[in-house]
Order: sequence, then structure tokens, then C-alpha cells
Amino acid sequence: MRILFTTEPLPGHFFPLVPLAWAARASGHDVLVAVPDNFADTVLRAGLPAVSSGPPTEFLDLSPNGSDRPDGLLRHAHGRMFGRIGSVTLPATMSIVERWQPRLVVHERAEFAGPVAAARHGTHSVDLRWGVADLAEYRTAAAEVLGHDLAELGMDGLPEPDLMLASWPPSLRLPHATDHVGLRHVSYGGTARLRRWMFEPGARPRICLTLGTLVPKLGLDLLREELMSVVRELVRLDFELVVAIDDQTAAAWGPWPAGIRHVGWLPMVQVLNRCALLIHHGGQGTTLTALAAGVPQLVLPQFDDQFENADAVVKAGAGIRLLRPEIVPHTVVGHCLRILETAEFTDAASLVAREIAAQPSPLEVVGTLEDLAGQGQAGT
Repeated sequence: MRILFTTEPLPGHFFPLVPLAWAARASGHDVLVAVPDNFADTVLRAGLPAVSSGPPTEFLDLSPNGSDRPDGLLRHAHGRMFGRIGSVTLPATMSIVERWQPRLVVHERAEFAGPVAAARHGTHSVDLRWGVADLAEYRTAAAEVLGHDLAELGMDGLPEPDLMLASWPPSLRLPHATDHVGLRHVSYGGTARLRRWMFEPGARPRICLTLGTLVPKLGLDLLREELMSVVRELVRLDFELVVAIDDQTAAAWGPWPAGIRHVGWLPMVQVLNRCALLIHHGGQGTTLTALAAGVPQLVLPQFDDQFENADAVVKAGAGIRLLRPEIVPHTVVGHCLRILETAEFTDAASLVAREIAAQPSPLEVVGTLEDLAGQGQAGT
């Protein structure tokens, strides 16, 4: 059958869809990913076919000091931006669904053109709910922006999906997600040339620092001096430090102290195999990848669902969360030492890793999608 995947033009939104799309193709299904033109190369590098859902579209409605705004207001602003992108991509997405006639549309939670087009053409839609938070503000705000588009299609609101997928393990899901269909987290973090040392144990405890794909682009330089001081202190304490950030940020934040193992972009799943600790921003992909690898975490959340992701790590006993006022060098380094010296954090992370591994694989979930598609038209 034909399955259309739709996503916002953001790596952290698209990457969770990739293993499921791979599994669908491996099962013999015809897969297509609809994205704005500027994001097509990212899809192609994942080994998936891309089709244009509209002109280049950037996610720009972000404040450099976003984490200082009331959380609900920031999420509402982000939801409105997702709604605006949905309005731009809706005409082409409608055309793709009409002409290609997929049996299913699978979208990530912040992409709204896909499910609207699916509902308009009687096609089942599946919502992949990345992140542990409910993020109801996204949907409410996007519906406001898309109100005119929806009215023209005879809809009085955003359609509900026929199926929701959750990649977080059951023990860490919040009440809104308890009935979602489980999907094992299989990490995909883009392309990069791997180094042999990544698979070898270090002579010293290896710590990884990353800020994901989005945080470095938001101008959050308020953290720069604090994190650089943390880096210098960890190197002084003779830890093996890996700084996994994009090359542009690495160049802008330098010069880096001597003694760092690596500075530059690397896929987390390979880096974490030999790490004793991960310091990061709380992005859902990074958080889940560390949990799946059984690696303890020190989480420094900045905005949106990063706070709930960090709370989930704390709930699991797999790490510690520090908020913006607490992110000072001596505090961060002190908590790093505490995590490394306390076996309970590693034990808890390993327990969550086993729970994640027990969730249905992407290939098994494709079977669930096949069952859904076999039920006939949506709404019948």
C-alpha cells in the first residue's frame, strides 16, 4: 500500500518518523515523504523519497530568550508557527493525497496539513506523538491559524487521528498517552562519518555534551560562557569529553580547550555506546536515545517539551534536571560527579533501556498500520 509521511521541516520532528518509514518500505510498502523544498535533502539523506509540499519554509517564530517566557505562551507561539507552515503546505499536500491516493497518512504531532488532507479525502491518519508532554497548546494555536482553511474545506476544527503512536515507554508516559500504541524508539540522528574510537572504551570516563539540532540556532548564548566553563573544568578533572554539536556552533563557540576528544556533529546512538554520562538540553530524541542506551543524564531544559522530558528522566531515577538559574559551572560539575559516583543512576537508566527494548518494533507497528488501512475509509 501507499503511505504518505508528513513532517515539519525540522530534524527533531522528522527523525522519529524515519525508522517507521524504513520499516514500511522493508515490508514492501510504497513510501513518500512530503516536506517543504528546503528540507528535501534531509529526507533524501535518510534514504527516503521526498516530494515537495511547498516552497522553502523556515521555523523562525522563536525568541532567543524563549525559555524566559511563560511556558504556555511560548508553546502557543510555536503552535501558531506550525499552523502557518500548515497553511502554506496544505494546497500541495491536498494535491499529493488526491493524486497519489495513499492508504495512510502518517504525520508527526506538529504537522497539520497531512491530517487535514487525509480527512478531506477519507484517508486514515496516524499521529506519531514524539515527546512525553501533551503540548495541547500546539493544536489549539494551529487550529486558530488554520481556521479559514478548515472552513473552506467544510471542517469546524482539526481532525482527530485514527491512531496515535507513543515512543516513550509506558512507565514514563503521562495520563494523556496511556492508551497510545507503543513504538520502540530506534534512534536515527542524521548522517555522519563515524570514528573508530567511538566503539572503544576510553582510558578515562567519557562524558558527552550536546545541544541537539535546534537549541544552538536560537541564539541562546546566555549558556555559552557557563557551558564553556563546565567544559574547561571537566577537562581539568581529566574526563574524556566529547562535544557533539554542529560544526557551525562549534566554530562560533570556540576556541575550545585542549584535551577534548572531539568537537563536532555526531549521531548520538553511536556516541553513547561508550559514554558514562550525557549532558544535554532535553530534546525528546536525545533524551530517548540516552534512555534506550542506558546512559545517565544531566538535563538542562530550555523550552517547550524539554521540561517534561527532563522530568521523565528524574522520575525514572536516570538523571538530574537543572533549570536556567541553576546552570552555573560549579553546580553542573558537582552534579556530574554525583551521577558518575552513584550507581543508582546507571541502574535506573538500564531498567528503562530494557523497557524501551520490549516495546513493539517499527516492523511490528507496520502490521498495526496495515490492520488500520484494511478497515476501509476513515470515518466508515
